Amino acid sequence: MKINTAEFIISNSDVAKCPNEPLPEYAFIGRSNVGKSSLINMLTNNKNLAKTSSKPGKTQLINHFKINSNWFLVDLPGYGYAKVSKKTKAVFQKFITDYFEKREQLVAAFVLVDIRHEAQKIDLEFITYLGELGVPLSIIFTKADKISKGKIQQHVAAYRKALLANNWEETPPFFVTSSSEEIGRDEVLTYIDEINQDIFKNDSFV
Repeated sequence: MKINTAEFIISNSDVAKCPNEPLPEYAFIGRSNVGKSSLINMLTNNKNLAKTSSKPGKTQLINHFKINSNWFLVDLPGYGYAKVSKKTKAVFQKFITDYFEKREQLVAAFVLVDIRHEAQKIDLEFITYLGELGVPLSIIFTKADKISKGKIQQHVAAYRKALLANNWEETPPFFVTSSSEEIGRDEVLTYIDEINQDIFKNDSFV
């Protein structure tokens, strides 16, 4: 897929105020500081689309970006950021869960995981939450340029093992990426494009 246009549409914390256009949405979410904004900018080939910061917790709203005028990339707040107040975190969690539980336009979710670390409990819990909701999901391993290819394979295998031990019958699709080296860009966009083509071909959308 070639991205010709990537346009910021709206930020908000109320799912009811999200765009009501009948276009498929792909949500990106992960722990704070996992490299989500950098990944979004890499995918869209626009380094200024999503705001990046060395300070975790930069994304605090639901951000909609319209891609090629026919689908939405949705940037969601990171979960598990310890320095956010309990009250703020409760609000985050509420509109994050509202989005996944109520958003009819949602087609698939991408859960971002830092490939340098072993499987974290909070990531496994969130992946399981989406699985129980029946939300189609994929795992995007970020920051692959930070470790060797051999360790990448080891860490992916360990993550799959952790999921299978967590009552998954089979693991979700996964992508290995590096925003700085543009690794995995074509694979993620091709995956989205194939889903979109199937949706539009069968006119099977809301």
